[in-house]
Amino acid sequence: MINRQLIDPKSIVVVGGSNDVTKPGGKVLKNLIDGNYQGELYVTNLKENLVQGIKSYQHTQELPDVEMAIIAIAAKFTLEVVKILTEQKNTKAFIILSAGFSEVSEEGRIIEEKVVNQINKYDAALIGPNCIGILTPAFHGVFTQPIPKLDPNGCDLLSASGATACYFMESGIHKGLSFSKIISTGNSAQMGIEEMIKYMDETSPPEHTSLVKLLYFENIDNPGILLKHASSLIRKGCKIAAIKAGSSEAGLRAASSHTGALATPDIAVDALFRKAGIIRCYIREELVAVASVFLHPELKGKNIAIITHAGGPAVMLTDALSNGGLNVPPINGKYADELKARLFPGSSVNNPIDFLATGTAEQLGTIIDYVNEKFDHIDAMVVIFGTPGLVPINDVYNLLDEKMKTSPKPIFPVLPSIITARKEVDEFLSKGRINFPDEVHLGSALAKVYFTPEPQPEEVEVPEIDNEAIRKVVDEAKEGYLSPFEIGELFDAAGIPRAKETVVTSADEIKKAAQKTGYPLVMKVVGPLHKSDVGGVVLNVRDEISLTSEFTRMMRIPETKGILLQPMLSGIELFIGVKREPKFGHLVFCGLGGIFIEVLKDVQSALAPVSKEEALDMISRLKGKKILEGIRGQKGINLESFTEIITRVSAMVIAAPEIAEMDINPLLGSENKIIAVDARINISKKL
Repeated sequence: MINRQLIDPKSIVVVGGSNDVTKPGGKVLKNLIDGNYQGELYVTNLKENLVQGIKSYQHTQELPDVEMAIIAIAAKFTLEVVKILTEQKNTKAFIILSAGFSEVSEEGRIIEEKVVNQINKYDAALIGPNCIGILTPAFHGVFTQPIPKLDPNGCDLLSASGATACYFMESGIHKGLSFSKIISTGNSAQMGIEEMIKYMDETSPPEHTSLVKLLYFENIDNPGILLKHASSLIRKGCKIAAIKAGSSEAGLRAASSHTGALATPDIAVDALFRKAGIIRCYIREELVAVASVFLHPELKGKNIAIITHAGGPAVMLTDALSNGGLNVPPINGKYADELKARLFPGSSVNNPIDFLATGTAEQLGTIIDYVNEKFDHIDAMVVIFGTPGLVPINDVYNLLDEKMKTSPKPIFPVLPSIITARKEVDEFLSKGRINFPDEVHLGSALAKVYFTPEPQPEEVEVPEIDNEAIRKVVDEAKEGYLSPFEIGELFDAAGIPRAKETVVTSADEIKKAAQKTGYPLVMKVVGPLHKSDVGGVVLNVRDEISLTSEFTRMMRIPETKGILLQPMLSGIELFIGVKREPKFGHLVFCGLGGIFIEVLKDVQSALAPVSKEEALDMISRLKGKKILEGIRGQKGINLESFTEIITRVSAMVIAAPEIAEMDINPLLGSENKIIAVDARINISKKL
């Protein structure tokens, strides 16, 4: 739980406070003193009577009542101290800096569990253990550096790793990025970043808190809480970017379906962030760049003007913007000619607008005015201006600052000469500005911010399906893979169109079934998981001789229980899949189907429930989208039907959470309809 004593304590004791500021207990005390903490400050130290000018209590029992304890003693002594503070001193908030708990050993895990139980018993709050603490305007409860000047309009940084939080600050401060609060959760024994986001959503009106949240996760233990409250904050006007570490494929699990092989916990994180409207980043510099974009005026359109006096950075920025989906459109016509005439000979205004290394502050001002007043198709501008160190450039940066105050279009400054023009850059930053010293990081960040979708509504409208019929099938089903008959019942109840099919086990049955189905037809083995791999699929069977011959051969395939007959259909092969991911719920996938699912792996995903808008977005992000739309004379598919089936699959797994994996592969799509022709559903009732 999070309480007032954790956020704004009126009294703090540093347990293990020291005169040695190279130790956590000494440094956190120094930071509290240097941060001008206004409450009552106490120290306990077994050997000292005075610590950094503050009276030291040698025994915890001697302390007066105290609202918060910052603990910097060995893990093995922590439980005893916590008991005294909760039972005798009315302490309601704890920050445990010490390591040696669940992160190192089973013994440490047991101690940590007992500490948490003791704190929970008294309705107190805990941050840590194994963290750097909390840094807020109210108190500097961290033992690390740097300590930035806190700005209520800066970023809230919530990090599972204390060291990483420090490195984020190191990356951002020298660029002018400001911070409002820093919270390190460490082992997150009682609460993690998710609970912090919940607290911020439920207690702080947007106008009274930072509108920018930066998150660093190593684990997401409560994805439902994060989704609900992060998306709520974003709807209220906040902006959130996050890094989730551990995204490599080293943890890829063996799976019995295409969906199982494609679905990883990291794919679930992607889907969660996209549904919530969180921008996902992968490295510190990327997160800092995105945060810096957040703190500039919002980019309203895709068209960017690049204003530069150096060709190379402009080219690299153009590439980064274009690769991200933004435009650097040509600038020409009457006003372009006018502008060019006001610059030095050799300048170019086509976009990038290159006003040469000899360009002046006055010329920069003229260019910015033209972009604002004459070039209506431009939505924002990036100004790249450094120096080889020949002359001071204060006048350029002063003008840039003034123009940024009044420009109706966003201006993003790229000042790359952070050594050669250090004084000028520092002066620019001192005015509250932020610098993007690397133009490629800026270009990528602009694209990420612009194209990240808004959070999905908390209540998603789903198609009406026959939930009662679905529950009947699932409740009566055994663990494992459903039979074709059971799959057909599920699809009919969910309104998923499917090919007519018959399962037979004898030569007499197959002849009668074939006459009823009609030639040409498809034969598939029932039983083996990967039918194609064992020769268990035969297409375009046109006569009884082929039918009986293939039946005899296929029934000899190991694990075959019967033969399924379907009419021979044609169309573009599509894929829809489902994977139940622990803690996250069901991931729904779509893409190109058939054998291409294994080769191209061109799939997109969303967390169920999937709205129509989300389904359309999934389809739009497929690399093979143009195939689905129709290309080079080939007709596309009915995208509305594909979207509808995705939402119906989503509704089905909400009704039947026991569905652990599902492959519908392929569905055959045409311009008129989409039909499921093969499916596999695995039921696991261990939820």
